[in-house]
Amino acid sequence: MDDRIWKLLARKLSGEASPDDLKELEKLVKENPDLHYSIDAFTKIWNAPVKETAGPDVQKLLNRIKPKREPAQLRKIPSVFSVKRNVMLGNHFKIAWRNLARGRVFSIIKILGLAIGIASALLLFLWIQNEMSFDLYHKKKDRIYLAWSQSPYEGRIETWPATSMLLGPILNTSYPFVEATARQNDVLSFLFHVGNKHMESRGMLTDSSFLNIFDFPLVYGDQNKALSTPRSLVITESFAKKLFGRTDVMGKAIRIDSTSDFMVTGVLKDLPNNTQFKFEWLGPWSYMNEVHWMKEDWSTSYIRTWVLLKPGANEQIANARIKNLVAEHSDDVKFETFLHPLSKEHLWDRFENGKPSGGQIKIVRLFWLIACFILLLACINYMNLSTAKSLKRAREVGIRKMAGARKSSIVRQFLVESILVALLAGFIALLLVEPNLKWFNALTEKRLIVPYGNPYFWLSFLGFIMVTGILAGIYPAFYLSAYKPIKVLKGTFQSVNALVTPRKVLVVLQFTFAITFIICTLVIYRQIKYGQQRDVGYDQKNLAFVYMKGDVNTKFNAIRNDLMNSGAITSITRSNSPITDTWNGDDSYEWEGKKPGSPKFGAGLYFTDQDFAKTFGLKIIKGRDINAERYPADSTAILINESAARIMGFSDPVGQVIKNRDCNWHIVGVVRNFLTSSPFSSFYPLVIHGPGPQYWFGTMSFRLNAYRPVASNIKSIGAILKKYNPDNPFDLYFAEQTNSQKFTGTKKVDSLAFIFASLAIFISCLGLFALAAYMAENRTKEIGVRKVLGASVASISTLLSKDFLKLVIISFVIASPIAWWAMTGWLNNFEYHIRISPWIFIVTGAFSILLAIGTVSFQSIRAALANPIKSLRSE
Repeated sequence: MDDRIWKLLARKLSGEASPDDLKELEKLVKENPDLHYSIDAFTKIWNAPVKETAGPDVQKLLNRIKPKREPAQLRKIPSVFSVKRNVMLGNHFKIAWRNLARGRVFSIIKILGLAIGIASALLLFLWIQNEMSFDLYHKKKDRIYLAWSQSPYEGRIETWPATSMLLGPILNTSYPFVEATARQNDVLSFLFHVGNKHMESRGMLTDSSFLNIFDFPLVYGDQNKALSTPRSLVITESFAKKLFGRTDVMGKAIRIDSTSDFMVTGVLKDLPNNTQFKFEWLGPWSYMNEVHWMKEDWSTSYIRTWVLLKPGANEQIANARIKNLVAEHSDDVKFETFLHPLSKEHLWDRFENGKPSGGQIKIVRLFWLIACFILLLACINYMNLSTAKSLKRAREVGIRKMAGARKSSIVRQFLVESILVALLAGFIALLLVEPNLKWFNALTEKRLIVPYGNPYFWLSFLGFIMVTGILAGIYPAFYLSAYKPIKVLKGTFQSVNALVTPRKVLVVLQFTFAITFIICTLVIYRQIKYGQQRDVGYDQKNLAFVYMKGDVNTKFNAIRNDLMNSGAITSITRSNSPITDTWNGDDSYEWEGKKPGSPKFGAGLYFTDQDFAKTFGLKIIKGRDINAERYPADSTAILINESAARIMGFSDPVGQVIKNRDCNWHIVGVVRNFLTSSPFSSFYPLVIHGPGPQYWFGTMSFRLNAYRPVASNIKSIGAILKKYNPDNPFDLYFAEQTNSQKFTGTKKVDSLAFIFASLAIFISCLGLFALAAYMAENRTKEIGVRKVLGASVASISTLLSKDFLKLVIISFVIASPIAWWAMTGWLNNFEYHIRISPWIFIVTGAFSILLAIGTVSFQSIRAALANPIKSLRSE
């Protein structure tokens, strides 16, 4: 617009302007009154008479602007303004750099605060990007689905991501919209033998179509044939290196669990870090028969079934067709089946009463909000620090305005300065991110990297920096550029004592975030301690177990005798799963007196042979322990816990008979409730079976001898197990350690909350420090007058500090209900949880006040100790 005015003015003065040009020029001049002085000055110079005595240089200059001379040259005048704009932009950067260099301390604080905020946000955004990209690299991702099951249970609909083993073949043969299916059974640990190497590894048994449905590239082998034979085995590159030291291992033999020889028929690239699949090897589904894991009935649903629909097939129509598939093939099982898209499997995998209710996406959104909050805190900190020195910058603004600078030019100057700070902070943030990725990956169990080689990362990063710079600088730019030059130069523009100022609002906002994080951290910590101190219902001390592999089951009697004779243990028992977990369940129980139409009774299931209660230290309330060796009829005996007894409603459970799909069982005892799952869950029904039909044993548990050193006990146990099971490694697990691992997820949340709280506190204190500096600077003369009139250092320090305490108290009042609401919702996710104590808020409030006093005391005492002569000598 400015270029157009000067072009029309040049035409007018040179006599080339048309009537339309003159009308347009008059209109533009009215719309830009700030140019009147410049236009008048230029017109007077243009029309000034030429003196004959002018020197040759002056004459040349005047000749260039004489009317009706070289009109083509006059039309080049606007280009001067384009050059001027580029020069001004460079000048903005130069002035911005000088201002940063002039106030080094404040500049370092500004850059460091913004760098920490950017680094924190960048770490969280890397995690978010990883979560949002899970399994989206598969070419057929839009047609891949996981089959889920759901069934009514106790008045609500239970939903789980597993099906019967029969589902996949039925879908392949009877439903034309299905292109392929692949069943997946996770194997947590098989023992692999290659020469003298013995190694446990996690993998999957699956159908041969798995590698055609999913895109897991093969380095060696053919995806169509890799799992086509009963003894084929596909391994990852890293697992190949562990076993053989190289990756070109096609055709090599591997023995599994000392019983089966397999041949490597494919080598996969290592899995990416954004997939839900966790395996180092893939074995053929037919091996399920050899290990006796095949259960071809509709009531057993614990394996995953992946379904690939044909192109053009509709998800809703497919779900309608397969909804009652199980009921159509079974008279007594009424599970419903539906397909869940692969693209939603990671983030939207939670259902409540049969309806989708989010899942991991809630954590992603929470991390996104936290990243934005921390970045916002850093930007607020920059705003406060930038306006803290407003007295000095205001004089600069006043002088520049008096010299003719427009507000837009001053706004650009401050925005350029904030963008420059953001650029410096951004590259410092990258330096901070790299060394902190290791612990962040450990905390989040990820393998995140900064993709320096990706040009899209740099474009996104620079765009992110520009937005951050503008966001951080927008308020200081308009705030400082709005000063009136007359008031600035007369020293009457300050409004530091106003009741509400944007700067105070920003400090309150910062401390509100910080105090909220502190309260949340304390609540999470107390919830963890509450769970750790809970009575689990059995004696964890000196309780250990091993997983039964290799020849342990067949040689158990000899092993038991040697262990008891060694003095290392005082009791031993076998069970299908360790006491710290429940691997099996059953909902087919019926008993006399059960009300018709009542909900199914589901219970966690254990198998044992003898001394179950004795070894685990369970309290027997009624009856006795199971001992199939002493009482042969105990092969069909069961123990039940208090929760199961209460639901069954027997006045005297001992001797009662209950039945399931396997056989009739007689109750021999009732044990006190004990905890096997999450430390924050309620006690649920548990049933301990004797070694009847369908029993199996997976763990061997023992009570260590308390009168011998633990190391000596472990050594003796290890030697005996090596004697009878030499090909398998000896791994001993303690119940206490296993239970403590159940707190890992909650502890990580607490650690993240603590880190975010610390960052929020640090950045908030920087903002408070800035406000204290601003207040002290603008009340210098007031402090000087008070000191001259006899005020003490303590009274002045108190005077300056009390205003900040008010801000912190306001923040506490705002943050407390927010934190209470957030933590109440979080605690409601746990059946066993604390009640939020008022002491948490009292401690947080006291800590916040002490923190504020410590932050502002430096500036307050410094201002109070200043020599009043220096502040009053101009009066």
